Amino acid sequence: MTSRPVDKVLAAVDSGLDQSLERLFALLRIPSVSTDSAYAAHCAAAADWLVQDLASIGFAAEARATGGHPAVVAKSPGGSGPHALFYGHYDVQPVDPLDMWETPPFEPRIATAPDGTKQILARGASDDKGQVMTFVEACRAWKAVTGSLPVGVTLLIEGEEESGSKHLFDFVRANKADLAADVALVCDTGMWDRATPAITTSLRGIVAEEFKVVAANRDLHSGVYGGAAANPIHMLSKVIASIHGPDGRIAVPGFYEGVEDLPADILADWKGLCLTAEEFLGAVGLKHPIGEKDRLLVEMISSRPTCDINGIWGGYTGEGSKTVIPSEAWAKVTMRLVGKQDPVKVRDAFRAHVQAQLPADCRAEFFGSRGSEALALPWDMPVLAKARAALTDEWGRKAVTIGSGGSIPIVGAFKADLGLDSLLVGFALEDDRVHSPNEKYDLMSFHKGIRSWVRILDALAA
Repeated sequence: MTSRPVDKVLAAVDSGLDQSLERLFALLRIPSVSTDSAYAAHCAAAADWLVQDLASIGFAAEARATGGHPAVVAKSPGGSGPHALFYGHYDVQPVDPLDMWETPPFEPRIATAPDGTKQILARGASDDKGQVMTFVEACRAWKAVTGSLPVGVTLLIEGEEESGSKHLFDFVRANKADLAADVALVCDTGMWDRATPAITTSLRGIVAEEFKVVAANRDLHSGVYGGAAANPIHMLSKVIASIHGPDGRIAVPGFYEGVEDLPADILADWKGLCLTAEEFLGAVGLKHPIGEKDRLLVEMISSRPTCDINGIWGGYTGEGSKTVIPSEAWAKVTMRLVGKQDPVKVRDAFRAHVQAQLPADCRAEFFGSRGSEALALPWDMPVLAKARAALTDEWGRKAVTIGSGGSIPIVGAFKADLGLDSLLVGFALEDDRVHSPNEKYDLMSFHKGIRSWVRILDALAA
């Protein structure tokens, strides 16, 4: 049987793994902490390192000014398939507390875990330098073996993700033509488990609200006014208790408008993941899910909307007793959105629900923002099917499509400003300790991550 080009490229990845690790280690040694201005020169150095490395394999690469840390933009032509925009970031989190690191955070090393697993240890190993370099090394292998890439590729690697990407959105809007592509590839996510690859196909949106319940025009003596005057803390408690019904559903009228059920085949895949409450909640000392009674746990955390109270306060909270009925009480709330929920409609429905719970002598004042919409790939999207098949071939286990309970704002910008759907494919594991001391990235994640991108690029060209 005649071997295909992709087989030769995969063989090159395997034989060149040591050199790939050397390049990753060189990038990991640069302390590119974006949140601390003392590291600004190191962020610039990381951008320059990437530019030089990408240029060495034939990319037209440059570090571009953003108003903050530079963004790396690199382009290479390819075959006749769709053009891909790859996104990642080279900046890393601060390392504090330093005394909890077993070895210096910017001196990368390979360690063997008690179970025999080989791990790359360093700040940024998983988030996101290791992930970025899986893609870069896949491109390197393609170019070394065939002289070109199977599809055209543009890389956008920013330096401010860990500090809020505060200049990236304007940069994307200002460079629409240069970032034009057919699909975005994002490698800042993870596997389902150590053996099961995953593509994140949806991200929840968010509405954040802060509100206060106001009653009397001043704090009142509870011995004089108690039993007669409205107590804002009591009213706030009533509001909070009314948000969820006994079935776990959110009781705000109109809240579920735009929420759709999963396709039957996807739901069947999710059932096959067998995520249990013991497995998911046990690590945080809990046992019983409290969401919608008729939903799988994996649905609750991935594809269903939420409404959570993040903080409440009011009245006297100091040491000892102060017998007052406070004049106001406060709460912070976040609502995670899915499907086609409209953030403005959800916000307005929530506000109307709060007002409806209050007696005539009380009022609510709101301090919130519009929020962001949820994002979801079409389930029948051809590039999704191709990437899923490529991952399945590499890992020998069916790749799952999962939803993320969180939000990645730049993915929304790719959709809104560039018109791109994003394939979120990552190889991080739940125990990688990102943002914590002793961050790690499994050697298998790095090695098979490179091989996975080799296959995905090949599949996209088909």
